[in-house]
Amino acid sequence: MSKNILKHLAIIMDGNGRWAAQRGLSRTKGHEEGAEIIRNITTFCASHETIKSVTFYAFSTENWKRPKHEVEFLMKLLDRYLQKELETYQTHNIRFQAIGDTKAFSKSLQNRINNTQKLTQNNTSLTQILALNYGGRAEITSTVNTLIAQGKTTITEEDISEGLQTPYSAIDLLVRTSGEMRISNFLLWQLSYSEFYFSPTLWPDFTSEELNSIIKKFEQRTRRFGGI
Repeated sequence: MSKNILKHLAIIMDGNGRWAAQRGLSRTKGHEEGAEIIRNITTFCASHETIKSVTFYAFSTENWKRPKHEVEFLMKLLDRYLQKELETYQTHNIRFQAIGDTKAFSKSLQNRINNTQKLTQNNTSLTQILALNYGGRAEITSTVNTLIAQGKTTITEEDISEGLQTPYSAIDLLVRTSGEMRISNFLLWQLSYSEFYFSPTLWPDFTSEELNSIIKKFEQRTRRFGGI
């Protein structure tokens, strides 16, 4: 039996708050540690022989419900992360892209996101995608409304697939950390035939070694895509 080839990996990074609480630290410290893990996992993916894209669920449309001070911290953390990671992107030939409604962010953060995309647009080893103010339902709804505005009277699955913000490739494998077993409105269309893996590890403790072990298990799974 030939092994599955992992081209597009998606990750729901969960457990930052619990990691911090277990250590008597603030939730913001958990988010800071989590940002470091994004770098580690991204550079691992860039060196992997088959992975071409990795999509991280960084900030959902529902995350605005969190306390104001935490949301404000996350916005500042994202800005610092992108500023700091530009060197990593260029060193490892990584292209950065964002999906989601980033117009809800401050102008300065929008500029940081747009500039990072422009500066890395010609990099080719890996595409790192951050889902920012992203929700799967919102993405599908927006796509359908755009198609209607374009005059489409009959909308096909192909129309929607091509209109989504993430048409790069189907998601082969979704990993969620912290033991939670749900997808939380993430990439609803793109995950239709993905393989899922739920790790009990809290995100700040997640390592490239564990990810590599998960990938090896994925490679041995039987994928039928609705067939026999």
